Amino acid sequence: MKTIAAWFGVFLVTLAGYFAFWPIPIQPRAWSAQLGPGYVGAHARNEKLAGLKQIDIGGEAGPEHIAFGPDGKLYAAVASGVILRMDANGANREIFVNTGGRPLGFDFDPSGRLIVADARRGLLAVTKDKVEVLVDKIDGKPILFADAVIVARDGLVYFSDASQHFGPRDWGGTFEASVLDIMEQASTGRILVYAPGTKETKLVATGLSFANGVAMSDDQKSIFVAETGKYRVWKIPVAARDLDLSKGPAGGATIVLDNLPGYPDNLMRGLPTADGKAKLWVGLTKPRNDLIDKLADKPFVRAMVMRLPRALWPIPPAYGHVFAFTEDGKVVEDLQDPSGAYPETTSAAERIDGLFVQSLHAHSIGWMKRP
Repeated sequence: MKTIAAWFGVFLVTLAGYFAFWPIPIQPRAWSAQLGPGYVGAHARNEKLAGLKQIDIGGEAGPEHIAFGPDGKLYAAVASGVILRMDANGANREIFVNTGGRPLGFDFDPSGRLIVADARRGLLAVTKDKVEVLVDKIDGKPILFADAVIVARDGLVYFSDASQHFGPRDWGGTFEASVLDIMEQASTGRILVYAPGTKETKLVATGLSFANGVAMSDDQKSIFVAETGKYRVWKIPVAARDLDLSKGPAGGATIVLDNLPGYPDNLMRGLPTADGKAKLWVGLTKPRNDLIDKLADKPFVRAMVMRLPRALWPIPPAYGHVFAFTEDGKVVEDLQDPSGAYPETTSAAERIDGLFVQSLHAHSIGWMKRP
């Protein structure tokens, strides 16, 4: 019995040492999380997103960003590195290009080129016949996680670099790298601006916990940015440079949506509201997890959690959720599917004939007819 007790004691000491000291890739930082609001008010639980029709994407997966091009075609960036092009109903589907990386957000420049934020390769300019790297480093350091992009009317390109610590190339993919960054909370995400004329790239803002979706305001004077790791959306002046938002609003930047019930991802301009106000769509890829919020100010415990097998990580379940808001932060539509049948909803592209829903992991594009 003494021998068994001794071995059991050694086991406990070894286990405690493992959870306390085994190397992990993150260095968690303490932060202050607000109490999660749950599904109330403008985000009251509903099933308006349930029963989405499916547009086939030919065995591909993860149409993380979709948009309609100047040619009226539907474009979709998928996990294999391909950008698909098709009719709005999915007919005449073809491979437009393979970037050789993982394309996420994209937009069209004045000449019709696709400007692509590729999570593995940086900022790209893409045509049917050519893939050109515009920016893959700044100040000699690599852009690890190009995520979302918007081209302003003056030609300037604003894009997010989600994390300066974890890139999909080195950490198993976009989802895996995002989990590491959000669990660490080092807030190294940033917004950059690229000038095609001079080929210069400058820092707009940093200090963001996983900088994600980017959209332009209707008057072209501001950009909206989704800060995934802190459940909020910013409005930042396009003229801003070198802002540090890690401590809160600065340099004219303001928070327009705060303490959301899930993790905001892509931002996309929608059709105007009935009274003519500009509107944006955002997707919440996952609902919030109470345990993660409770561990916000306990970095040592978060480190212990990351030493658990991945199956035991506190990753929230699938929950479909997209909503639209006006530029003053008023939520005007909210569509949910608690079943998560269409998983990890990243945002939606809106036309008069329908709402086209995108996803980080789904094997189709979701679609629903608009009233």
